Amino acid sequence: MLIKIRKSWELSESQVTSESDYLNRRSILKGFAGAGMFAAAGAFSPLRQAIAAEGDPSAGLYPVPRNERYTVVRDLTPEKIATTYNNFYEFGSHKSISEAAQALPIRPWTVKITGMVEKEMEIDIDELLAKMPLEERVYRHRCVEAWSMAVPWSGFALKELVKMAAPTSNAKYLVMQTFENKAVAPGQRQFWYPWPYTEGLTIEEATNDLSFIVTGMYGKPMPKQNGAPLRLAAPWKYGFKQAKSLVSFHFSDKKPETFWEKLNASEYGFWANVNPEVDHPRWSQATERDIGTGERIPTLIYNGYGEFVADLYKDMKGQNLFM
Repeated sequence: MLIKIRKSWELSESQVTSESDYLNRRSILKGFAGAGMFAAAGAFSPLRQAIAAEGDPSAGLYPVPRNERYTVVRDLTPEKIATTYNNFYEFGSHKSISEAAQALPIRPWTVKITGMVEKEMEIDIDELLAKMPLEERVYRHRCVEAWSMAVPWSGFALKELVKMAAPTSNAKYLVMQTFENKAVAPGQRQFWYPWPYTEGLTIEEATNDLSFIVTGMYGKPMPKQNGAPLRLAAPWKYGFKQAKSLVSFHFSDKKPETFWEKLNASEYGFWANVNPEVDHPRWSQATERDIGTGERIPTLIYNGYGEFVADLYKDMKGQNLFM
């Protein structure tokens, strides 16, 4: 008898929304709108968000094919929860920033690629999307605050952007920065924060198969509150590493000092790999709260992605890899 044992990150087929359901989304929405159901929907219901997304220039790209290599043993977090429970300090230090984030203009949006590359460039977001092989991946997301979710992200492998940038052999780090616009982002008026939000990965991390640039979720373009139009997903790391609304990719031979590292290096380091045995100085990381169910579940080393990334760190003795 052949017995298939699912890996730690796998999700059963019945637990994931099918591609055919995504493909039928527009026809279903038209039927709902014709029946007057749109007016009855809440301001941030999946229905209203899906209809609003039709006005995004990239809406026609979604849904995209799912890459079945990346899935999880957990129910998907309901879209309404994942799109209204957000950390986005540019718009406030609380979780209820989804309305405020709608002020962020995401067109025009230009991405700069600079530093140790064959040729520096600026590229329009829609031109970039047209160049990249888009796919969907179901990833777990683990916040350092000890809550978690499971989300179907759409986007492209970060290594594809690295390939396009053609970094030189001297480039050791990829430094990413988010937008700056104090007129629409009230958090950026708080001078004690080191804006713009800066994050970084080593080149080895950036070209790892897991590293992903997210452009959408739940089969449609990324909502502004979740980091439109580009955000990082590095699912083996705590969420504060996964910068939102990116405008700059800079290749450097120097390790950057990242946003939270500047604020409090004793609590938030550069590596930020998930480890249940290394507590945050002010709380335990042994378990996490699933924001979809409220259930507390054991935290997994590298958030359950050790088979993809553990080898990156095997010879790094003396480094504070966790937190």
